[in-house]
Amino acid sequence: MESQVDQLKVIFLPFFLAPSHQIPMVDTARLFAMHGVNVTIVTTSANALLFQKSIDRDANSGHQIKTHVLQFPSAQVGLPDDIENFNTATSLTDMVPKLFMGQSLLKKPIEQLFQDMQPDCIVSDIFHPWTVDSAAELGIPRLVFHVTSCFSFCAETCVEQYKPHLSVNSDTELFLLPGLPNKIEMTRLQIPDIPDEFNQIMILNKEAERRSYGAILNSFYELEGAYEELHKSNTGIKTWSVGPVSLWVNKDVTDKVERGNEEALKNHEWLHWLNAKESNSVLYISFGTLKKLSEAQLIEIAHGLEASGHQFIWVVRQKDKDQDEGWLEEFDKRVKESNKGLIIRGWAPQLMILEHRSVGGQVTHCGWNSFLEGVTAGLPMITWPIFAEQFYHEKLVTEVLKIGVAVGKKEWTTLSGKETKEVVKREDIEKAVKFLMGSGEEAAEMRNRARELGNAARKAVESSGSSQSNFMALINDQKSLKSKRK
Repeated sequence: MESQVDQLKVIFLPFFLAPSHQIPMVDTARLFAMHGVNVTIVTTSANALLFQKSIDRDANSGHQIKTHVLQFPSAQVGLPDDIENFNTATSLTDMVPKLFMGQSLLKKPIEQLFQDMQPDCIVSDIFHPWTVDSAAELGIPRLVFHVTSCFSFCAETCVEQYKPHLSVNSDTELFLLPGLPNKIEMTRLQIPDIPDEFNQIMILNKEAERRSYGAILNSFYELEGAYEELHKSNTGIKTWSVGPVSLWVNKDVTDKVERGNEEALKNHEWLHWLNAKESNSVLYISFGTLKKLSEAQLIEIAHGLEASGHQFIWVVRQKDKDQDEGWLEEFDKRVKESNKGLIIRGWAPQLMILEHRSVGGQVTHCGWNSFLEGVTAGLPMITWPIFAEQFYHEKLVTEVLKIGVAVGKKEWTTLSGKETKEVVKREDIEKAVKFLMGSGEEAAEMRNRARELGNAARKAVESSGSSQSNFMALINDQKSLKSKRK
């Protein structure tokens, strides 16, 4: 055991407003603690509920890890109590600006915490660009933590630098993204349509990254190594890919079930249903926790799934007040009677479901966390991107890794603004499901590639694997910096 003087002390600062940012950073913080680092995770009261039990179990096992809980200024910014992230917001359009304001008001107490604790390193989400200056004042490194892919960063940089979307005459005409290791073509409709005020935030984030000591990536070299090298060249800073971090720290069943919501402990209907199914026979469908699909789109999905004839588990958001979902209740009843499908309302223990032997494919919105969990489970995918960098990830899945098929979604959608009128038709959904879950040669090749990638993910975090080697190099790098400051 290292002495307290020699032990690394690291503060982790997640992006409070998005659980999809918090969960992988907390996994990474737990990984640091498991390797002898003294870890403090800064969070807020309601957000702490997402992971506090896992932190307590780690601490009880002898790891030096704890949370520092701040009071989110809900009343000060005009939010109800316990509304501290996008997932709990009842109106994104109205509440997102207030949530950002609330997070900004926590900057001063967090800076004071840095001064009081005197850490050896700050690991912060990319959405806290000011921490690069805080770290500089303390004379310590700031490591920026990424919750998305190097591929998407490289694609974004390409669009910003070369502006290839301006070379075409229509929103549906394909253009090439130059300077990438693979031939990638997109349309204007698939490029993120970022509001000016948010675009300014992204510019600040990227400038702060280039001034940081280094970056931690929740990825692994075998997945997107060429794009990791390109991103490293673009930013000019040290980079460590240490993922998939969920593989390192969520080996316990309780961790997997509680990941994000402990309510899953109370309902095992999904497990009994899956246990009765044949291997690789079930399709898992989830669109993440943020974006609400229109009723028209949900109806098309239901008809497409039913017409495919394949078995499925479909995660559907909790219905809003006064929302009439009689059609969905009828559909639920019908597929239960036929034993073809199971609908889960609200949150689902995704890690456990994806790893179940009966699950043979995944419909994904191409969020990075869900994508990595699917890759880890060795599953082929149907891609259904919605917003953010998800259309870039679709290209990674379908054209670079070749482990999935696109359902045909054509247009980028805002998170909290106007909704597009695009509806993916039931015939296209049926076709994609039949292809992915069918016995065709091309689908079989996709499944083989997906299994090989899953094996590579597991090897990456094992002894002498790429991610484990990178992680130990990162720890040794930080220890070396600490010793030089003495």
